[in-house]
Amino acid sequence: MNIVITGASQGIGYATAVELAKNGSHTIICISRDETKLKYLQDEIERLSSNTTIIPMPFDLLKLTNTSDEPAASISKLIGKVDILINNAGLLHVKSFIDLTPNEIQSMVMVNYLAPTLLIRQMLPYMNKGSHVVNISSMGGFQGSTKFPGLSVYASSKAALASLTENLAEEYKDLGISFNCLALGATDTEMFHQAFPGFNASQSAKGMANFIAYFAINGNKFFNGKILPVSLSTP
Repeated sequence: MNIVITGASQGIGYATAVELAKNGSHTIICISRDETKLKYLQDEIERLSSNTTIIPMPFDLLKLTNTSDEPAASISKLIGKVDILINNAGLLHVKSFIDLTPNEIQSMVMVNYLAPTLLIRQMLPYMNKGSHVVNISSMGGFQGSTKFPGLSVYASSKAALASLTENLAEEYKDLGISFNCLALGATDTEMFHQAFPGFNASQSAKGMANFIAYFAINGNKFFNGKILPVSLSTP
């Protein structure tokens, strides 16, 4: 399969690319602004699997605009069609709402919501029946879940991504393109420890990545337009 993953240089994104490589024959385009960490990922995957082609794509999602066709133009030249898009990238500033700067608010909304929105829009012409978009949200953005101080804009931007998932699933159901959203709970990543210092996450990045990799390939056989909580604890 041809797979695109954002936020692939660390944490869950990195681990998901590794899990996909271990369990199939794929071409994976890994997007992150950190070129050095993408090279580490490429080296690890090439050691693990001779069946998977890993293509690092350094790109800053904060620079994704509606007036440019990048990174989609480059992706289409490399792989032609996209079977799976995993919008995993996230940005978090832990501050009380009043202390957040306008730039911090805008950057979180951009990375957590607008960038996935624009990337999906760019990728749709290269998707066919059976393609699957997996949006990675958070339990903080899951309606009715416990909320925590300092995470207001992060959580609400992830909630917007979940709502987008439901709407696009309805809009593109006749074309056979599926959209689902995973609202992840406590996972042992740098971002989680930034939000909840001292809290022991119930799930490892590798364990969560194993589930995401399986779901990305198989989830659209059972779900479309669903927001699925993936959590063992609160937070």
